[in-house]
Amino acid sequence: MNLHLNYFGMIAEKTAITKEMLNAGNDSLSVEDLNKLLCNKYPALKEINYKIAVNQTLADDFLLLNENDEIALLPPFAGG
Repeated sequence: MNLHLNYFGMIAEKTAITKEMLNAGNDSLSVEDLNKLLCNKYPALKEINYKIAVNQTLADDFLLLNENDEIALLPPFAGG
């Protein structure tokens, strides 16, 4: 399964990239599984609180991912 990943703000700083294509194998993968995989690949992510959006919608941990989903890791942000 190929996933399009986009990293923003401090997450891009920790991963040293802003985008990547991730081949996650043939098994079904949830957002929680992806998060664990990314924390193993980029241990510095464990230090950051962030949200994961799938196809421009914030996702919960149980959402199952599909081939070519667009994933965004969003750092904490403040608004006024």
